[in-house]
Amino acid sequence: MEGLLVPGQTCWQVATADRFAPIVDGADYLTHVKAAMLRAQRRIMLIGWDLDYRTTFEPAGATMSGPNQLGPFLHWLLWAHRDLKVYLLKSNLRLLPALDGFWFGVTPVALLNQITSRRMHFAVDGAHPAGAVHHQKIVVIDDAVAFCGGLDLTIGRWDTRAHEPEDPGRQTAGQPYGPRHEVAAAVDGAAARVLSEQARNRWQAATGEALPGLTARESVWPHTLQPALRDVEIGVARTLPALPGSEEVREVEALNLAAIAAARSVIYLENQYLASRSLVEALAARLREPDGPEIVIVLPRSSESRLEQESMDSARERLLRVLWEADEHDRLGVYWPAVAGGESVYVHAKVMVIDDRLLRIGSSNLNNRSLGFDSECDLALESTPGGREDVRRLILHTRDDLVAEHLGVPTETFAREFARLGSFVAAVDALRGTGRSLRKFTEFMISADVSPFAENDLMDPDRVPRSITRSAWNVATTAITWPLMRTAPGLYSLIRAAATRS
Repeated sequence: MEGLLVPGQTCWQVATADRFAPIVDGADYLTHVKAAMLRAQRRIMLIGWDLDYRTTFEPAGATMSGPNQLGPFLHWLLWAHRDLKVYLLKSNLRLLPALDGFWFGVTPVALLNQITSRRMHFAVDGAHPAGAVHHQKIVVIDDAVAFCGGLDLTIGRWDTRAHEPEDPGRQTAGQPYGPRHEVAAAVDGAAARVLSEQARNRWQAATGEALPGLTARESVWPHTLQPALRDVEIGVARTLPALPGSEEVREVEALNLAAIAAARSVIYLENQYLASRSLVEALAARLREPDGPEIVIVLPRSSESRLEQESMDSARERLLRVLWEADEHDRLGVYWPAVAGGESVYVHAKVMVIDDRLLRIGSSNLNNRSLGFDSECDLALESTPGGREDVRRLILHTRDDLVAEHLGVPTETFAREFARLGSFVAAVDALRGTGRSLRKFTEFMISADVSPFAENDLMDPDRVPRSITRSAWNVATTAITWPLMRTAPGLYSLIRAAATRS
């Protein structure tokens, strides 16, 4: 049996992490990121779709040193450490004004770099095809520890694993938001240096400035985070769109397809979207096999914006029908999580678990944009045949821990039920309840007629169309968005929110 992680094909590089740990949900992620940044001495790089000055690490009250919001905290760190430099890079949408968001939007970026510390550097990354976005979410500290996953350091991401129906910590500028599910991972050692290389590549593409790699002087692993594994190989898989002078990179797509094809028992997916026909057809082919794997997919009940509902949710309606029609052997379960009282938990995680063999955590969605048009970065942990038992156990534990969180039961309870029934789908259904639990998507829940935006190449392309030139694509997208921006700013804002997504 060949390994799934093949550098140059299904991943960019494979490197050793001295320590590796999955991190579930925003409360823990923000705590661990702050704890690591408190140990920074030389450089912090924050690479994201969005960054916000107001991001609060501990809404219930600070327990760690320094200010409790991202912007003041970074300035405080620069004051405390004279050799420290901070680099902040967020995405833009080339057709749209770059001056969006609270931090970068109040003042033009060039002026921000003049009026803030000379050791704090801001940039907005427009080095992507028109209509695409940079969607990678990476934090690198001293090239010694790095975080990668589905969370940006921005507002509206914090929540605990309890996902309480009403949590006072879930507020943005005094306005509450609903329960939210996120997943990321932390690595150090050589794996952190690979993520640093990707972050520095992004900075150079955006600014023209080449940053040197650093040699770690000491560990900056956050004291709040218990490593799940030590001395383990981690693959880094990317999506990068084609640009003048560089070919597209589709490692995430290749890894997804290879993993689906290799599954024997259970494919477990958590994702914000289900809109890629190529991935769904690969899943459907496995469902048709008499002895194929079970497939469990956890999605949000619906998308956050109206246009996302018209495009991504409508595509999901079509593709769910493909899966249901292929489920000839009753091995499929598609669910959305709810808390007590029935409010849905917004699933923003991007996770794939294949049997006891592969765990992938990152920024990539199960839509077309994540396969070749936007930029993405995922981490992958593989248990090779005859390999380490602790790696295999962690992959299984992470899967069971995630589904148990959604079901509102202890991880051990789900594991016992799975062992008793011998079926992952049956175990999920046996433990589903009326309070905090998983609700099943069923055919009566989705409309028979989907929006014209469903599976639309303009809304969810996997690359710049080959049938037209890049300049023609730029003209076409500009022709659509510019009049809206001038004459229908409300609709324009909806399109912009959906196109840039989160």
